[in-house]
Amino acid sequence: MRPSLTFWLVLAILGIAVLYAIWPRYGSSHMARTTAAYCDINGGIKSALGAYKVDNATYPKSLQNLVQKPDDATNWHGPYFDPPKVRVDPWGNKYFYEYPGKHNTIGYDLFSAGPDGKAGTDDDIVNWAK
Repeated sequence: MRPSLTFWLVLAILGIAVLYAIWPRYGSSHMARTTAAYCDINGGIKSALGAYKVDNATYPKSLQNLVQKPDDATNWHGPYFDPPKVRVDPWGNKYFYEYPGKHNTIGYDLFSAGPDGKAGTDDDIVNWAK
């Protein structure tokens, strides 16, 4: 026996209702995570990198140098994060850092690979203009 047209219509309406109910939650979560990554890159991590540069006259070679004193840092006053651990992005992945930067040639490149976790895709959150 084949389902009637009414069955399929009711199923479609229920599907749309479920989608309508969960979409705002997913969208809000995605926006919140993206905003948090942006704030880390242009706020918290940027401030820690700036403090390191003030103390040592250069940016660190890696983000690990913000929580653990490197051998070549003569005026290290870290850890520069509290608690002293290297930050991960809101999706649980490491932030990518490079000094000197390829995009910011007089500074550093810092970015999150975004929701897909793959560097170099359109959803990356970066500290340079795309």
